[in-house]
Amino acid sequence: MTNVDEKLEPILTEVLRRNEGEVEFHQAVREVLESLGRVVAKHPRYAENALIERICEPERQIIFRVPWIDDAGQVQINRGFRVQFNSALGPYKGGIRFHPSVNVGIIKFLGFEQTFKNALTGMPIGGGKGGSDFNPRGRSDREIMRFCQSFMTELHRHLGEYTDVPAGDIGVGGREIGYMFGQYKRLTNRYEAGVLTGKALFYGGSRARKEATGYGATYFVQRMLGTKGEDFEGKRVSVSGSGNVAIYTMEKVLEFGGKIVACSDSNGYIVDEAGIDLKLVKEIKEVRRARIAEYARLKGGAGVHYVEGGSVWDVPCDVAMPSATQNELTGRDARTLVKNGVIAVGEGANMPCTPEAVRVFQEAGVQFAPGKAANAGGVATSALEMQQNASRDSWTFEQTETRLATIMRDIHDRCAETAEEYGAPGDYVLGANIAGFVRVAEAMDALGVI
Repeated sequence: MTNVDEKLEPILTEVLRRNEGEVEFHQAVREVLESLGRVVAKHPRYAENALIERICEPERQIIFRVPWIDDAGQVQINRGFRVQFNSALGPYKGGIRFHPSVNVGIIKFLGFEQTFKNALTGMPIGGGKGGSDFNPRGRSDREIMRFCQSFMTELHRHLGEYTDVPAGDIGVGGREIGYMFGQYKRLTNRYEAGVLTGKALFYGGSRARKEATGYGATYFVQRMLGTKGEDFEGKRVSVSGSGNVAIYTMEKVLEFGGKIVACSDSNGYIVDEAGIDLKLVKEIKEVRRARIAEYARLKGGAGVHYVEGGSVWDVPCDVAMPSATQNELTGRDARTLVKNGVIAVGEGANMPCTPEAVRVFQEAGVQFAPGKAANAGGVATSALEMQQNASRDSWTFEQTETRLATIMRDIHDRCAETAEEYGAPGDYVLGANIAGFVRVAEAMDALGVI
């Protein structure tokens, strides 16, 4: 069953045929096309010159072998990817993900989403994504360095501050960015600071970059709640994940007066009815690099427990912030959240809610902030890092966060106003898809058939 306008059905059919088996990419394209029927009806020129078809086709897909040597002296082989999806608005911009699940379909889905997300920021950046099926978990620093150097040895020829600017993602943090930047510098003999973002402060990074995705998602949801006369004050909040996005979502929610009652990792979730001790979570995850189960053992006391496996969405909350990975929140989870009284959901991760889950929330009148809008704070701050690198400048944390807050408020308002304009007030999914699409489409149209 599809809600794609009949004029756009042939485009979706062709995308499915040409990209067989790439289910996440199919899901992302379908979601956008479901929103575009109203645009094509109002502005038929967007269907001319195969503009929509071109938006659904990456400009370039790069797949390469990554050989490296582990600590035992054994040669290992992984596969590397970079999908340069769309450069109509600026150089390709999007993270690099190291995770065993990575394949070309997942990278294409992420690059497609990134194109519209980056457009929503209003900044001059196109969309791309990259990664490898390498698993950094359990690997030594030297193994990770050798892998990153081999990965960059091939990838560097496709990058540049005016061409393609990667950042981090799942499995790629400051350590990995440092190793990749070092290899890029070594191979090119250039100190091109703007070629990678997410760098450490002492060699060209931006303050607030680590916090930006989580903070940005929280700013977006706070403004969305405000349209209903609500805010985070006194609200019970559940956050999936306990990585970078989740931790700094929790930090900003606490600043706004909310109470975090649950968070998770890939093994299970913790509940703390008195409110999650974020300092302890940071110690476990950022210092010890341990599992979230440690929280229950270290914190102890009534109202604190760990559930292995299961779903963090079984915990009653007012606001849900899925911040782990794609398709983590299912239709069943959504129905449980609605039954337990959730009033708002903000996607901190990329497409963490399944299509069925989104439908459940929308039909129940739950406010829903899609990832391509709500989690744009990370890439927006990456663009601010590029700006600082270009001007050989470094801003204070307060300057950067002020810019971030303004960008997120503008994204919210742009999505809300677009949804209103196209006859669907409060539908942030439709608003984000149309607002992002129109900006990319206008640029592509102006540049001709290329």
